[in-house]
Amino acid sequence: MYMRKIILGILSVVLSGCSGYSKNITPVKNFDINKYLGKWYEIARLDHSFERGLEKVTAEYSIGDDGRVVVRNRGYLPVKQLWKEAEGKAYFARESDEGYLKVSFFGPFYSSYVIFNLDKVDYQHAFITGPSNSYLWFLSRTPKPDDTIMARFIKEAEDLGFPTDELIYVNHD
Repeated sequence: MYMRKIILGILSVVLSGCSGYSKNITPVKNFDINKYLGKWYEIARLDHSFERGLEKVTAEYSIGDDGRVVVRNRGYLPVKQLWKEAEGKAYFARESDEGYLKVSFFGPFYSSYVIFNLDKVDYQHAFITGPSNSYLWFLSRTPKPDDTIMARFIKEAEDLGFPTDELIYVNHD
């Protein structure tokens, strides 16, 4: 019985370890999921094995029949000349008007999806992080956003402690 409690305790720590975010990050408030739905282009990211080598990366968000947010990620892997796709699900981690969701592409395992900057007028760009500062994405409604928005993304990310010198700029040609 004691060993079972230890295992359950360790498992709960491991599973919850990916659901937070860095203390210097603040999720956007007055978030409207309906305005966020649709197709986004990944403009820049920090490297992770699940996206390594991908170009032409997009994310598409919709609402499923059960009310969850359906996430469809797609990217082209030129080395193998094939498209890779993944479908996940997301739920609000707290309030539905806060840009803080938990997302899963792998069964019961969830990770943070924290929108910390968003064009609130017409939702044309979003800056996103995950459970730590080793996760960072810049999403845009167009594959070639304005240079001033890109400069703002880099400056803000740098100010928040992200390793911006390691950014990968996604090719959409």
